Amino acid sequence: MSVAATSTSPEGRDARGAPVPGRSGPADLDPDQLPDGLVVADEHGRVSCFNAAAERITAVRAADALGRPLEKALPLEDLEGRRWWQLTDPYGGLAIRVRQPERNLLLPGGREVLVSARYIRAEPLGAVRRVVVSLRDTEARRRTERSHAELIATVAHELRSPLTSVKGFTATLLAKWERFTDDQKRLMLETVDADADRVTRLIAELLDISRIDSGRLEVRRQPVDIGAAVSRHIQAYVAAGQPADRFLLRIEQPLPDLWADPDKIDQVLSNLIENAVRHGEGTVTMDVMPCASPREGEATGTSVTVSDEGPGIPEESMNRVFTRFWRGSRRGGTGLGLYIVKGIVEAHGGTITVGRAPGGGAEFRFTLPVGAPAYLA
Repeated sequence: MSVAATSTSPEGRDARGAPVPGRSGPADLDPDQLPDGLVVADEHGRVSCFNAAAERITAVRAADALGRPLEKALPLEDLEGRRWWQLTDPYGGLAIRVRQPERNLLLPGGREVLVSARYIRAEPLGAVRRVVVSLRDTEARRRTERSHAELIATVAHELRSPLTSVKGFTATLLAKWERFTDDQKRLMLETVDADADRVTRLIAELLDISRIDSGRLEVRRQPVDIGAAVSRHIQAYVAAGQPADRFLLRIEQPLPDLWADPDKIDQVLSNLIENAVRHGEGTVTMDVMPCASPREGEATGTSVTVSDEGPGIPEESMNRVFTRFWRGSRRGGTGLGLYIVKGIVEAHGGTITVGRAPGGGAEFRFTLPVGAPAYLA
């Protein structure tokens, strides 16, 4: 790939009027379009390219860097305070060296950046013609590391409680089986069974998060009667003791034929309705209706809205609802459910939003494209 310097003229000359190495015309990639910082030094060790991302990361203007020696324009130090360019000596070092692997280095002022370099030689073992340096901000990596650490801490905390309970009851039953009545044994075994279900759910959530983060969440599309699916969830809550008049289901017909993964749609509905029942108040209203498809090339889609009449979600928390570990003031659990819901909806090509319901509570609305296979089109 040829590299163009920033602030080049149409004739292929840089801000100082010097020819730009490798400039072959307007079809070349503009370095300012790259997401990472790019710094290029010529065969004399002077900077010929300093893109916009490098300006942002280093807080050095391209105009101040172009034409300067590389070690002056980009004065890097390792974590022990040693000058990196003197250590690596790209122009006078080993002739077999072609690159420097990515590592953490320090800019003036102590700001940490991820730096890698490649040495361009005209021929093997020949003199270095260019040094190409890539810069990346470490903040994104730090956020990822913090997120992973928080996930591990949350999982450890959530697993400890049910496993402690399971271990305690099973050890007690094994040691003192004859001392308990049948009713006491049944109660302890039911508790163990419920705790085992809790561990199973947590592991399933972790697997879902792993698949969502890696883009490997599979969607097995089948015809889904979304109205019937919502109705089944309502009936399950009524059978468990919730009053039937707490739920209001409104279905606008005709609905388009929906092709989706029925198990994953059930997971979305279960999470949203459970949130409304547990953390909301008053009537839980579910509206199912046709709508414009969120995907280009399709005219219609299906939307499901779940709302309640509780206190709702504070305005300042709206943009964090679908992030990992978000919990409202009254929320328990791992805080992973809505993150997974968003991942499932987006894996179907849909969208999900949160807002304030007409009754004052929380309102979640997800929209799915029809998703019909090509042979039905």
